[in-house]
Amino acid sequence: MRSVWKGAISFGLVNVPVRLFSALEEHDVPLHQVHDADGGRIRYQRRCEVCGEVVEFQHIDKAYDDGEKTVVVTKEELASLPSEHSREIEVVEFVPSDQIDPILLDRTYYLEADPKTRKPYALLLKTLQQSELTAITRFAMRQKTRLAALRARGDILTLQTLLWADEVRSPDELEGGSGAKVTPQELKMSASLVESYAGDFHPEQYTDDYQAELRKLIDAKLEKGEALDTEATFGATEDGDEEGGGTVVSLMDALKRSVEEARRRSG
Repeated sequence: MRSVWKGAISFGLVNVPVRLFSALEEHDVPLHQVHDADGGRIRYQRRCEVCGEVVEFQHIDKAYDDGEKTVVVTKEELASLPSEHSREIEVVEFVPSDQIDPILLDRTYYLEADPKTRKPYALLLKTLQQSELTAITRFAMRQKTRLAALRARGDILTLQTLLWADEVRSPDELEGGSGAKVTPQELKMSASLVESYAGDFHPEQYTDDYQAELRKLIDAKLEKGEALDTEATFGATEDGDEEGGGTVVSLMDALKRSVEEARRRSG
């Protein structure tokens, strides 16, 4: 694992040196774009609209247009912003963990202790392990000030970046379940259906079926080329109803049949 950021957690007058590592990695099958006529690879070029030249990335700056004027902001000017020089993860408050709405959670990072100063790390880790609180922190990384939740996960500290409150859109314009009448019998049957699916969550038992099928398709094409028969590879597939319909059944009937099927499946 390669660290993506280095700094320190500021906890009052306590300083905890840490390195940041991404806790996530993608396993998607890598694909690139090609011309369907001859298989030639599609390349994108950064071309200047003024001179028409293809511009190397190191010669590209950023700009802001307010509708009337455009101002260019150079890399040197961006690097001069005070937040860019900060290497501090500032603890601003401790809050009950259940007050953090999951919709705010963004990316997760592991925090590794500095080998020379592990005691402050261990102290903060054990403090969080023994409490039901989460530390809300603020730090700067990659030209952006970030809000983050600092938690204990086993014997390691994790930092989960949070969206700012104004980045979460309000659902007020959408229609939910208001106005629909639910009968006690339907609610009871629905609760029974939920109970039939209840169990402990084990994320490792779930896999990305699409990526597995895509890998199977690519392996088959590598072996058989354009002569590939997808039906022979994956079996015949049934086309679904384009309207998303099918046989119309009552909600209560669908609940009853669902409960019966779930019970049959579970033995």
